[in-house]
Amino acid sequence: RSTEPPPPSQARSHHPDPTRSQPLPQPPTLPSHSTATTMADDKPDLTPITVITGFLGAGKTTLVNYILKEQNEWKICVLENEFGEVAIDDGLVAESLDAPEDLITMDNGCVCCSVRGDLVRTLGQLASRRKDFDAILLETTGLADPAPIVYTVQTNPKMSDNYRIDSIVCLADCKHLGAHLDEKKPDGSINEALHQVAFADKILLNKVDLVTAEEKAKLETRLRTINNFATVIETERSRAPLEKILGLNSFSMESILSYDPGFFDEKNEIHNLELVQSVGIKFEGNLHAQYFNMFMMDLLRERAADLYRTKGLLSFHGQGNTKFVFQGVHEQINFGPAKTPWKEGETRENKFVFIGKNLDRKELTKGLTECLHKDTKA
Repeated sequence: RSTEPPPPSQARSHHPDPTRSQPLPQPPTLPSHSTATTMADDKPDLTPITVITGFLGAGKTTLVNYILKEQNEWKICVLENEFGEVAIDDGLVAESLDAPEDLITMDNGCVCCSVRGDLVRTLGQLASRRKDFDAILLETTGLADPAPIVYTVQTNPKMSDNYRIDSIVCLADCKHLGAHLDEKKPDGSINEALHQVAFADKILLNKVDLVTAEEKAKLETRLRTINNFATVIETERSRAPLEKILGLNSFSMESILSYDPGFFDEKNEIHNLELVQSVGIKFEGNLHAQYFNMFMMDLLRERAADLYRTKGLLSFHGQGNTKFVFQGVHEQINFGPAKTPWKEGETRENKFVFIGKNLDRKELTKGLTECLHKDTKA
């Protein structure tokens, strides 16, 4: 059964029924004169959202205040999320803002759960004047899981037509994060600190002045085991170079590869004791679209809950020089043409990132390489 491919400028989402397999969208067939266009969240007119996460007391509000005071070139809107009956942080942040109306407080719960509707309403009301701002900072409560926030922005049309996730910045408290990562949760409950590290593009290793060099190195090694593609930046009192955390579009697959081209290089692996880990896979060739769709369809149906984040840069047989990218949060996948096509003579190397629980590198590699087309020509 064939379907008419959507316009190449559209990014698409996949929401598989947990009880029934549904194929991922086929790569769009681009006219020979076309150039590859970006995914929707890379469109330049979308307002970037920087999501700031981190466990309670990690230094999130201090970071927001630092960003607001340190620079005067960007007009920034702050969305503050409190967890508790009395809002305190919004008063602390308001002191750093030029105009009090640039601070919007959502204080009726955690933004990842009950306030998700509040987040949609808040960003919806802001949409008419969003171009007054260069960026939005969304400071989450320390108990927030970033996944539903990303899911909401990417899948709600009112959100995806106006906003994109620029980056997820996680504040890591050098002194106490280890204990939070070790915390055993009741069956069915998530470890919020673990999820925050796993979903981050940037990890600010904060309060490094409060620990020994050995303690710091031990925690950094652990963080890289959980999430090897995030950039780790050491900070004191949440003071990080702004050029390393704002306006980088580091949530996208292409940006990650430009920041850390060696992510996929072979490394001497040690035994991983962490429940959550990151796996990078790369191999040359052109993928068979139907085989790849079937593989991802089955993987998402069986392992969506375990796959926190997935990313890929792909070459498909029969698609000429069009390079494709995808990124996913659990079962939701965004897929579309990359910002730039394959260059003449460039090696067609497929690259994948998986972050999640109980990942089997050999099993994933075997399944993906079996998706290669027999004809190696595009």
